Formats: sequence, C-alpha cells, structure tokens
Amino acid sequence: MSRHVRIEERETGEMVYGLTSHRRTLTETDIVNFVNLVGLHEAPFIDMEWVKRMPGIHNKRFAPAPLLISLGMGLVATSVTEVIDAIGEREGLGAFHGMVGVEARVRSPAFPGDTLWVELEARVDRKTSRGQTLVALQHLLMNQRDELVVDFTERVIFDPIG
Repeated sequence: MSRHVRIEERETGEMVYGLTSHRRTLTETDIVNFVNLVGLHEAPFIDMEWVKRMPGIHNKRFAPAPLLISLGMGLVATSVTEVIDAIGEREGLGAFHGMVGVEARVRSPAFPGDTLWVELEARVDRKTSRGQTLVALQHLLMNQRDELVVDFTERVIFDPIG
C-alpha cells in the first residue's frame, strides 16, 4: 500500500481513504486553452472588456467551473489508483466499470496565479441491487489561502468480485 494513502475508521465504522495532491498554479494560458478547447465562448471567458464591467471580484479573468473540476480530477489522477487499491484490499472491489456521476458546488472563484491542490476522501457509498459497489471520491479543491474553491464528488462503480 502507498504511504500517501491515509485510512481512517470513523465512529460509525465507515472507512475513509484519503490523500493530499500536489499543488499546481493556475495560469491565464490554462483558462484560455480550456475555453477554446471546449468552445466555452461566453462573454465572461472571452471578452475582457465585458468582464471588467462585472461587479465584485469577477471583474478580472477567472476560471470556469468545469475547468476547476477537471483540474481537481487531474491533480489526483496519478494517485487515485492507490486509493482504489487500498479500498479493494480492505473491502473488495471487482473490475472498474466506470464513472456514474459528479456532483459539484463552486464555493469561491479561482484566478490566474492561484495555486490549487486537492484533499481527496474516498469511501464505499453503497452496494447496488446487482451487487456492484459504488465508491464516492470527494474532492476538496483548495487554494493557496486554504480556502475551499470547489467541492465535488465523483462516483465510480465496480463490478462484483468474481
């Protein structure tokens, strides 16, 4: 098992598997490339004169929420298999079947120059009626001021063992 994966048993008996990702500084180039890649050609992302007229803290370039979610997934991508392996060792998982959903809440904007990282907590969500196992991967995307930027949970499913 990886030395990076933390395993904690909660008072309820639930096992929680966690890790902290590396950090990455968001750049203006990241935002521009993402916006152009996915065709997110809305004024808040491509028209800086329009953005300058926005009230509050959004009057400068900021990252679209889908970019932040993608970045959060990417920050743990190189280690998430270690978390899944730790869950499989203790609780048993069959073959990976795929992602079945994402729920997200944007808490704070992210701007070029912000350095982001993820606190990941994973737990077995439940067994399905077909015997498959749902695993919830909660990502807390944080900035350099330890402020929560995005909280999102990715659910993945595994076939029964056998």
